Amino acid sequence: MWFAGLWKPIEFVWSWRVSRFSKFAWFAVLYNVAVILWGAFVRATGSGAGCGSHWPLCNGEIIPRSTQIETIIEFMHRITSGLSLVIVLLLLVLAFRLYPPWHRVRLSAVCSIVFIITEALVGAGLVLFRWVAQDASNGRVISMALHLVNTFLLVASLVLTAWWSQRRDNYSFTFSAGKAVPLGLGFLGIMFLAVSGSVTALGDTLFPASSLLEGMRQDFSPTAHFLLRLRIWHPILAIGVGFGLVFLVGLLGMLSEITLNKRLAAILAGVYLLQLAAGVINLLLLAPVWLQIVHLFLEVCVWITLVLFSSETLEIKEV
Repeated sequence: MWFAGLWKPIEFVWSWRVSRFSKFAWFAVLYNVAVILWGAFVRATGSGAGCGSHWPLCNGEIIPRSTQIETIIEFMHRITSGLSLVIVLLLLVLAFRLYPPWHRVRLSAVCSIVFIITEALVGAGLVLFRWVAQDASNGRVISMALHLVNTFLLVASLVLTAWWSQRRDNYSFTFSAGKAVPLGLGFLGIMFLAVSGSVTALGDTLFPASSLLEGMRQDFSPTAHFLLRLRIWHPILAIGVGFGLVFLVGLLGMLSEITLNKRLAAILAGVYLLQLAAGVINLLLLAPVWLQIVHLFLEVCVWITLVLFSSETLEIKEV
């Protein structure tokens, strides 16, 4: 029958075991990180209005006929985002098939599908309310902040789904104020820093400067737009929050008897220093698009490492 060929890939996926599921889960993480970086490219190039104010259609068409580069960039982002939803949905189905009720892999997979749906809704709102391209309204700033927070929660859910699916032993979480409080502060700090970074990047896109001196004049001008005024605080936050996080995680890593925790703490410190260096270079070079993408990628790496470190720090092995 003609549908016999369609059943083979379904049968192949349905026969997966945990090891193959883990590989697929890590693929989902990498794919979604790539989609996030492409979304930043859409914003940095001002291509968010490439499909007009239409969603899910593009300029009122299923497949746009326009050859404008902004339309192509935005349409590619919508296609890759749609595939991301399919991948996470498949991840959820497999998690429910392979793991028992209330297993943490199931729970993290459920969180992943919830956050990717809200990710799509926030993205649709940006388009429908025309908070794209050269728009500098309060609505765009607030929605971008919510978008980034949701993105980080999505990444955390996907990472934990992949990480927990690799664990062969039985583990459970334990609450220790000495560990949970500093880690919670670290999460809030990095989230706040990331939001300030997205606002700074938006300011760089909407109000580009021809030189570093001109950019400083823009920032300190009494008539400056509020995005330019907020742009001043991001480097200060990056230094304060970053070194505070590195200190707290480093201290928890040294106190831990688990080698993996020590390694994750060292990786987090190293990646954060790289991100800080990229931020300084980004400032000196007046925020070129490619360096904005690199800076965001390192920020995501810091977040992923913090998620893994926190998971390991708060776990105890069940006897």
